[in-house]
Amino acid sequence: MAASRGGSGRRAILVSACLLGHPVTYTGDDNFVDDPRLRRWLAEGRVIAVCPEVAGGLSTPRPPAEIRGDRVVTVDGRDVTEAFQKGAEAALALARHFDVALALLKQSSPSCGSRRIYDGTFSGRKIPGEGVTARRLREAGFPVFGEDELDRAEAALRAAEGPSANGPSDAEPEAPRGG
Repeated sequence: MAASRGGSGRRAILVSACLLGHPVTYTGDDNFVDDPRLRRWLAEGRVIAVCPEVAGGLSTPRPPAEIRGDRVVTVDGRDVTEAFQKGAEAALALARHFDVALALLKQSSPSCGSRRIYDGTFSGRKIPGEGVTARRLREAGFPVFGEDELDRAEAALRAAEGPSANGPSDAEPEAPRGG
């Protein structure tokens, strides 16, 4: 997907492909988020879709994976850390290429979780933490948000773009002063 900056000052947004309805989750499903902000950003041509796990070479569907210490392992014990790191680098390359303002990623994912991830036991328990891609993007200076933080992401986007990129100001123009 292309992003537009043009003269409008609008910045691109990196978004987990599953949140946009792409069937790329480990089960082959999506995690579609029907939100007016996402629809608007798509219509404005500013969304850059990415699935780091697919970009890293993993298939769809694929065995579930969780982070254990500094490794990413599947439910059957296979170490897939390298694929997750490769996907994180691919996402970072896109973020840099398109100079994205922020990333909106799938919360709890071992790639994309920005505030919490599964605990590595495949029990369904979530803990505070970051996925491999979320951490890599944040370390490179890109703000990262989960789909449950759309209000914060929208505010960060407005701040990154400045007032001129967001249309006319709500403030009344200052009256001319006589002299």
